[in-house]
Amino acid sequence: MKLLSKLTLAFCLFLSTGALAQQPVNMQYSVSMEKAAEHLYHVELSNKTHLKTLDFKMCVWTPGYYQLINFAGAVQNFTVTDAKGNALKFEKPTKDTWKVTNPTSGDVKIAYDVKAVVPFVGNVYLDETRAYITPGGLFMYLDEELRHPVTIQMKPYSKWNNLVATGLDTLKGQYHVYKAADFDVLYDSPFLMGELEVLPPFTVQNKPHNFIGYKLPAFDRQAFMDDLKKIVVTGSNIIGEIPYTHYTFLSIGAGGGGIEHLNSTSLSFSGGEGFNTPEARKRLYNFIAHEYFHHYNVKRIRPVELGPFDYSKENHTNMLWVSEGFTVYYEYMITRHAGLMSNEDMFGDFQNNLRNYENQPGHLYQSATQASYNTWDDGPNGRQGDDFNKTISYYDKGPILGLMLDFSIRQATQNKKTLDDVMRLLYYKYYKKLNRGFTEQEFRNECEKMAGIPLIEVFEYASTVKPPNYPKYFAYGGLAVDTVTRVVSQSWAGLNVRQQGDTLRINTVDYKSPAWDKGIRGRTAILSVDGTPATIEVLFKAFATKNSGDSLTLSLIKNGEKRDVTIVLGTLRQKTFKITPLPNPDKLQAAIFKSWTEGH
Repeated sequence: MKLLSKLTLAFCLFLSTGALAQQPVNMQYSVSMEKAAEHLYHVELSNKTHLKTLDFKMCVWTPGYYQLINFAGAVQNFTVTDAKGNALKFEKPTKDTWKVTNPTSGDVKIAYDVKAVVPFVGNVYLDETRAYITPGGLFMYLDEELRHPVTIQMKPYSKWNNLVATGLDTLKGQYHVYKAADFDVLYDSPFLMGELEVLPPFTVQNKPHNFIGYKLPAFDRQAFMDDLKKIVVTGSNIIGEIPYTHYTFLSIGAGGGGIEHLNSTSLSFSGGEGFNTPEARKRLYNFIAHEYFHHYNVKRIRPVELGPFDYSKENHTNMLWVSEGFTVYYEYMITRHAGLMSNEDMFGDFQNNLRNYENQPGHLYQSATQASYNTWDDGPNGRQGDDFNKTISYYDKGPILGLMLDFSIRQATQNKKTLDDVMRLLYYKYYKKLNRGFTEQEFRNECEKMAGIPLIEVFEYASTVKPPNYPKYFAYGGLAVDTVTRVVSQSWAGLNVRQQGDTLRINTVDYKSPAWDKGIRGRTAILSVDGTPATIEVLFKAFATKNSGDSLTLSLIKNGEKRDVTIVLGTLRQKTFKITPLPNPDKLQAAIFKSWTEGH
């Protein structure tokens, strides 16, 4: 308790900059959570205004998660008064807007509750053990104030310690009062409170880095923080400058997923589970490296469409294959160069990306730019659950495009320039000097200037479904990639199943597989396999005893209709995309391989 108290002061009492302090603050929030048992936040907003009509709005999405969320649906008990406490009239012209009539054009105060029952990294949650706030899900805004400073007074639940974990700075001399330069910064700065633990902090370039977690399980804290420091050092060395004054990793509880922010990242972190095996630990470190590097790539190095934001609708861009896909590329680079992954581990990750992309039908129909633009409808990993999925994931194609672009630049410049140089240029030129994002054409121009040659083919691979020449581009970096089609299974049905309790269910069916050709589709239950009650073990045993041309009879039920289907098993042929070093690289290939794998 004493340790937490000291760390709370160190963590919270960062000073706001003088520039911020000189700007008027018209939006002042106060958040309390004494109804934690009912999952209710109480929010009060004092607004200094001279407007007769005020449209208070809830966001329909949150930065870093490109999906619409019904935040407004969680709002309850909305009230509004003038400066004298008199009730003002309001109406709801849309589900996300509260239109207030303010006859005197004076200051107004609104109050409302938010029901927080979704324990997800992109939403708000509250119970008697923790509070996690995605600000876009809690704080209403006015269009007129989006680009102005805002303050937030946070009042943690009285049964907790006073620790408030966030990337925001506090106002000088004011405890638990935070200031954001504008709403883009506010909505990009989550809060975590409750039964929290602070792990041993570290500094990089004299900047403090904290890891604060909710109910962390048993694992070696110091060893983990030592490795986390390696990730931060290696990631920040790519750009050369750390732009924040402090950074916080917020571990919000068990689960999956993370969202990046300017000065922090929110992680669904299970701790001990992530250290059970070397493979699990590598996945965890890749995950953390990904979210950390995002504070450069997407938050500061960004497409022009990604900020300043419109929070009332989708913000489309064709460039998530760069913002997200290249961040996957750099997560591998960071963990490899930090000594947390071997070359073989890294090759395996790229191989998985290739297999996920190439062995699904979506690569024949959707480009990386289309996947980027359509993510609001399709989801970040493409549409899930379609019988025939014509979408891809930019998380799979993006890192491969990053690798090919990096190798192209290295090969064209005799290994004097790399993709790192492009990222640094984008950071210093567009973020720091021009204070904006880059356009698609500007991104391509900067890559081609760095390479000194046109990069027509690589950018065609991004904007079309043209099959990439993987061996050509991988060879630039001293790598061989196996693109020979080989037999993977001699008893292939094309069923992707899972055991759900006592029921064996078909999730999806491979396109043009034997099962597909028999009309079998996903969301179907298997009752029996060759007359034996179905379990996943029974099904796999049947596959193990059969060959191509043999029959497999399934009793199925879907939507209450039962039927028996006999499948003639086939042979599955795929490309493995196994990646290995070239056996006899030339001098340039060997040099690129060495510098690429070792980070020199």
